[in-house]
Amino acid sequence: MAEYTKKWLSVDDQVARLVSRGITEPGEGRGAQLLYEVGYYRLTGYLYPFRKSERYLDDTGRERVRVLSGFRQGTSLKDAAALIDFDRRLRLLVLEAIERIEISLRMQIGYVLGRRSAFAHLETSSFVSAFTESSTDSETGHPYLSKHELWVARLLERQNASDEAFVYHFREKYDGRLPIWAATEIMELGHLNRLYGGLNSSIASEIAAAYGVPSKRIMGSWIASLNYVRNVAAHHARLFNRKLVTSPKRPPKGDVPLLDHLRDQTSSKEVLGLYNALAVMAYMLWAIGADDGWPQRLVKLLETFPESSIVALDSLGVPGGWTGLELWRGPG
Repeated sequence: MAEYTKKWLSVDDQVARLVSRGITEPGEGRGAQLLYEVGYYRLTGYLYPFRKSERYLDDTGRERVRVLSGFRQGTSLKDAAALIDFDRRLRLLVLEAIERIEISLRMQIGYVLGRRSAFAHLETSSFVSAFTESSTDSETGHPYLSKHELWVARLLERQNASDEAFVYHFREKYDGRLPIWAATEIMELGHLNRLYGGLNSSIASEIAAAYGVPSKRIMGSWIASLNYVRNVAAHHARLFNRKLVTSPKRPPKGDVPLLDHLRDQTSSKEVLGLYNALAVMAYMLWAIGADDGWPQRLVKLLETFPESSIVALDSLGVPGGWTGLELWRGPG
């Protein structure tokens, strides 16, 4: 393993390094100001698509692409600044949508489980066996907690750390256990995601049906993907040009007509691009009746994407003619 030997560089030296690699500096100290605002590694993350590349054959004779350290002619720090500003506005709009969806999921999960029992989330009968069965280390015989037990432990951590008045009420008046319709209010989206994934098929399918989603498998992938996107956005990381580590599954054509166009996407950028998650957000907002114009506001934002000869809106996986789709059109 190689030792890291690169030295600390002043901001002026960082600007000089970028210029030496082919980037045009805006002048008047604006390059240095940008670096002071966002840092070298954040900046170069937005500049990554502007780097030069070359094709080569690997040891098996297969053609591959190697990304080089230099930048393509005409690349300016203005390009990065524009993308950073666009991405900031995109993150805020994404978080707004996911907030509405997360709150709806809390209600729907609490409502459906609560009809079975106030403490259905603590009962193993609500879940598939893979979620509730514990295991044992084959060598030591040491028992491992089940996924459900780990999930309950995390819920108790959240409950014990909560300063919500209703949590205090249940702690003081009752035995401390929160009924599911109250417990969901202190669950993060990741916590809801793990809960949903463990539910038995009949319960999970009922929740999915409330959103017009055809199966637990698809609904689970949507929640997981939105949780991933939420974490990226909430930690101020880059959404632009990001391939989704957890991408939403695309429904079979005809099951969710508003999303039928996702099945036409075939390239890696289209299948794993952010657009798929944005389309799912728009659909779920429509399904829960949150008609506040979010899809149209997203369209307006994406129309301001700072395109150049190198980077275009399709870096988000956006398909051609997308603004004409019913999913994105406003009333009338």
